[in-house]
Amino acid sequence: MPPTKAQTAGHPSDPKEAEVIDFDLIELFFFAYRDFTSDADHMLDRIGFGRAHHRILHFVNRRPGLTVAELLDVLQITKQSLARVLKQLIDTEHIMQVQGPKDRRQRELHPTAKGKALALQLAAPQSRRIARALATLGGNDRPLIERFLKEMVNQEHRNQVEVLGAGGASKEKNA
Repeated sequence: MPPTKAQTAGHPSDPKEAEVIDFDLIELFFFAYRDFTSDADHMLDRIGFGRAHHRILHFVNRRPGLTVAELLDVLQITKQSLARVLKQLIDTEHIMQVQGPKDRRQRELHPTAKGKALALQLAAPQSRRIARALATLGGNDRPLIERFLKEMVNQEHRNQVEVLGAGGASKEKNA
């Protein structure tokens, strides 16, 4: 695809660099992410939560029993970053924390009924947005899109995608 104005905007010091930067797709990702998160952001804002709450609740809801250590690894954040937000989710009874059955030092996270309801409420508009976009494509395009998105994940983290059941590994729709 030949470079467009958007692809060469910014005039990097090396002209060869400008040819390989795909500003069009980069900007599409920014806009798609902005709109993908906007509906959930509005709902979260009304209850005093933010994207960090959403991310934690999403993964705990998708994988009940996820340990704190596993969640830290998935989110690639520090314990300190997780602690405040997780405490709020526990205090507001969206998530419950229990001792691991095999190792009492481990803390497993489970969504409460209230947490599961919120996770589904937040996911619904995102799911509708994805469904609308997929409906505009051919029926055979989903596997290609899944493969593309998996390739966007750093290679050392792709195993997490499979373990967590993302990208076609799990066909469960409402868990």
